[in-house]
Amino acid sequence: MFHKILIANRGEIACRVIQTAQKMGIRCVAVYSEADRHSRHVSLADEAYLLGPAASSESYLRQDKILDIALRSGAQAIHPGYGFLSENKAFAENCAQHDLVFIGPPSSAIAAMGSKSAAKAIMENAGVPLVPGYHGNDQTPKLLRDEALKCGFPLLLKAVAGGGGKGMRVVENMGEFDDALSAAKREAQNAFGNSDMLIERYLTQPRHVEIQVFCDTHGNGVYLSERDCSIQRRHQKVLEEAPAPNLSQETRKAMGEAAVKAAQAIDYVGAGTVEFLYDVDGSFFFMEMNTRLQVEHPVTEMITRQDLVEWQLRIAHGQTLPLQQDQIRLHGHALEARIYAEDPNNDFLPATGTLRYLKTPAESQHVRVDTGVIEGDEVSIHYDPMIAKLIVWDESREQAIERMVQALTAYRIDGVTTNIEFLHTLSNSNAFRAADLTTNFIEKHQADLVPEPSLDKTTALILASCFFLQDNTINASSMNASPFVSQHNWRLNNVLSRKITISIATDEHDLEVITRSSSAMGSRYLFSLQAQNYEVETQFQEDQLVAFIDGQKYQVHASKRDNHIVLFSGGQNVPCTLVVTTFEQQETTSAGSLKAPMNGSVVDIFVQPGQAVKQGQTLIIVEAMKMEHAIKAPKDGIVEAIFFIAGELVSDGAELLSLQLDGEES
Repeated sequence: MFHKILIANRGEIACRVIQTAQKMGIRCVAVYSEADRHSRHVSLADEAYLLGPAASSESYLRQDKILDIALRSGAQAIHPGYGFLSENKAFAENCAQHDLVFIGPPSSAIAAMGSKSAAKAIMENAGVPLVPGYHGNDQTPKLLRDEALKCGFPLLLKAVAGGGGKGMRVVENMGEFDDALSAAKREAQNAFGNSDMLIERYLTQPRHVEIQVFCDTHGNGVYLSERDCSIQRRHQKVLEEAPAPNLSQETRKAMGEAAVKAAQAIDYVGAGTVEFLYDVDGSFFFMEMNTRLQVEHPVTEMITRQDLVEWQLRIAHGQTLPLQQDQIRLHGHALEARIYAEDPNNDFLPATGTLRYLKTPAESQHVRVDTGVIEGDEVSIHYDPMIAKLIVWDESREQAIERMVQALTAYRIDGVTTNIEFLHTLSNSNAFRAADLTTNFIEKHQADLVPEPSLDKTTALILASCFFLQDNTINASSMNASPFVSQHNWRLNNVLSRKITISIATDEHDLEVITRSSSAMGSRYLFSLQAQNYEVETQFQEDQLVAFIDGQKYQVHASKRDNHIVLFSGGQNVPCTLVVTTFEQQETTSAGSLKAPMNGSVVDIFVQPGQAVKQGQTLIIVEAMKMEHAIKAPKDGIVEAIFFIAGELVSDGAELLSLQLDGEES
């Protein structure tokens, strides 16, 4: 077995590979960018080397530096993880030229599957069923328009070298085609250096079902069940599970055998994933093959009780597959939720910030957290915004869903917007529990994915006030025991009643409170709110509050920073602010201003000052975390000023340009 390997990646997957390799007695070499100097994967590795600046193009994509570090450190093999160089044919070839084992498939297999159009031709010859569409080399716009008409609508434009939802557009009719083609080609060129497109019939109610395959250098190939990855936004997976619900044994076997046939058609070696679209009539079609370990591989590990990274390492070292097909057994059901720094209420736009408060559920045989961050780390604009993967397992799908709901309730983050609350609502929804799965699940059930508040406003106001009051109690008790600085009800001929103003969202609420007794561990209060009185008793333990409000028990956690607090309850968070009167001048912004929706960089500007624009016209493209966002005109108007140029970095909320909207005075 290898004695030392280099992991050419970062974050969660680097940590995941290190975990297994070190368990096998293999030393691990990490590489990192300047932005990742204090990252978790650097601290876990046995050795670590600086690659360069934060930008991927100057660090994690620098093949020459990575190969040089591998040779200098004495590594025998390189694990590419996923993303970055994991499906780069040239990198696999360069590893071989330097006598380094690439822990992945041969470069010929990467090349065969790297082009989605070429892959479809290979699969067609191998007898694997394909979705109707066009995957030829002729990319002239007229031919693509003609092929679109032949394919029929709705259709999907997809970058031939793409992945992760980049360079993809759903087109509903011919009127949308030209704009969608231009946008998809531009995004593909920026992401992959290749703007070629393929066209596929867009199935309206498909499921995304993928097969985990493994092949060794001795001619053996197996499939390790399947995963359902239908829950997606922007063609990127959100929630995955294994095995796929409501799939017959006959279909499971047919898909598995087709996947192995697809892998063997290109002489595949190592871990790979063959992705299929599964239609309502039970038919399935080859979509693509990912020539690497997938993000969602842990759900397969949980139900097969196999370590797939260990399989990768053993196969790369020349060993045979650990199990043959008839030896693979499935146990129970597993789910994986991807914890992202993103805003589900704003079209899932990526978010940035510092993980000031981070608490994860306790890990066990039922709960697993794969992550590359710790409390205090920053989620920056430079890399994918995934914070962690939360994986749960139980004997049945129903029990696994309950595990997921409970685990998401215990996952608490403050400092950056996340999708945890959305995932909690989704996992607990009737539609998901009923396995009503399609790739448009989120759009179809959007109205049902708005959560009912776990705390009513009155309760939240009282609980937030208790945290603020408790802080004052601790400060006072540390001074001395004088009755004049204590907060209980002792006053000469009077009672201590104080007014507190708390805001939730933009609404301010006044409360009056009388402290009946207080201590560092808990207190008793009488709250008055909107002419109603509430008897409250509190018990504190670190960041947790157990409160009895008129005898009813509430249990919440909180992250507090200055006058701001976030309450965590039932998988949701409620931000509250202690209002302190200030006299600062309010900033004003004209109605025609357009702001950056996230931290990022300006990719392109399509207008100039003085130009008339129409409602819905794209004005500026902003990119962050590998995703483009089009800034469009809200109404007809004239561009007054542009405040940035292409290539400049912008902060969330920065004014990009101003418009004089029709009907406004200049």
